[in-house]
Amino acid sequence: MRYSESHKQETRNKVLKAAAAAVRAKGPDGLAVADVMAEAGLTHGGFYAHFPSKEALVVAALEEAFDQSRRRFARLTQGMANSEALAAFVDAYVSMEHRARREMGCPITALSSDLPRQPQAVRDAFDTGVRAMIGRLAAWLADDVAPVQREGLAVSLLAEMAGAVTLSRALSDDQLAEQLLSECRRRIKARMGLTEDKPQ
Repeated sequence: MRYSESHKQETRNKVLKAAAAAVRAKGPDGLAVADVMAEAGLTHGGFYAHFPSKEALVVAALEEAFDQSRRRFARLTQGMANSEALAAFVDAYVSMEHRARREMGCPITALSSDLPRQPQAVRDAFDTGVRAMIGRLAAWLADDVAPVQREGLAVSLLAEMAGAVTLSRALSDDQLAEQLLSECRRRIKARMGLTEDKPQ
């Protein structure tokens, strides 16, 4: 039986959704093609109709994971002024909910420690996703931030937020993790002029 191109694309999308969750939850090396195909409701034998290799699947899964994050935060911040959008992003990102949902969260916090051992194509896909997130953060910064400083400030902000979430996941003490995230969230927003608190 021949399937339409739309059916093939729908099937590929199912595989990508399953792979994006798996790569965040288990890392690129822990991702198993058979498990991804089963999660998508497909047989292992159909894999090569969509991807030439596991590496190609990991690249596509990373791209999908970053795109899912972009869409999620676009919905969250729709219609907001830049300062409101940035504050909402910080609140959602540096949170216990994000800590608890590695398989649905930002690929940066889930995968940073895995990437140095990955093939260049996988690392390139990760780099592209990071650059895109830096660009979105830079666009939300206050108008009085000089253009020459915007990217550097966005890089620093992303590193601080991702580091906070990553460290919180390493902690077994939920109360300490919540304190860490709360303090980081408060101080990041104060530093960015998003609250009346003064930076300390």
